Amino acid sequence: MAEPALQLYFWPTPNGFKVTLFLEEVGVPYGVNFVDIGKGEQFQPDFLKISPNNRMPALIDRDGPDGEPISMFESGAILMYLGRKFGRFYPTDEAKRVEVESWLMWQMAGFGPMLGQNHHFRNYAPEKVPYAIKRYEDETDRLYGVLDRQLEDRSFVACEELTIADMAILPWARSPEKQGVDLANFPNVARWRQMLLARPAFEQAFVVGLDKQMDLSTDKDAQAVLFGQRTRR
Repeated sequence: MAEPALQLYFWPTPNGFKVTLFLEEVGVPYGVNFVDIGKGEQFQPDFLKISPNNRMPALIDRDGPDGEPISMFESGAILMYLGRKFGRFYPTDEAKRVEVESWLMWQMAGFGPMLGQNHHFRNYAPEKVPYAIKRYEDETDRLYGVLDRQLEDRSFVACEELTIADMAILPWARSPEKQGVDLANFPNVARWRQMLLARPAFEQAFVVGLDKQMDLSTDKDAQAVLFGQRTRR
């Protein structure tokens, strides 16, 4: 049997799960190529040809535009490409598309990076830096508040329907306890999160690579690979 045209380069992290959420919801076949970021596989030359920023996820579509293969990196760009390719979860109406893209960029520029720094200083930093912890906990709280207000009178983040914006945001909101967040303070986020996590396709998406998840708080070798990276010459 031929391999699926879509080949996902993946590790079970919030950014990786964004893409499995889309693919499982659409129900399209795809191959999973695990990139063990704790062992430095993201620095391998073959992977850098696909993802020059040495980050995953990345995607190769062997049936790309005009039937030619295409590769891409950055989870937001991958979601936009898949949305256009399959005509799902990414509206063609310009006003709705702008709304979806605004919330997608909100996640890419703020909700993901700030929560990532929160995770780092709360859970992984070898020294507790009170200023840094408070700085990112405060920003995390602010961002959850933005999301909670957006969801006050709607079921989904944008356009009153499931879109790639929800798929981008949800993986970062799966473990609020690791961020020092009490969802009782954000009831609209709690409702939205519970609804999405109950979707069968989403349940399946979060199983991908489950056996490969690592505990960065104790894995010192992985910490040495992931933290403090500089230019590799």
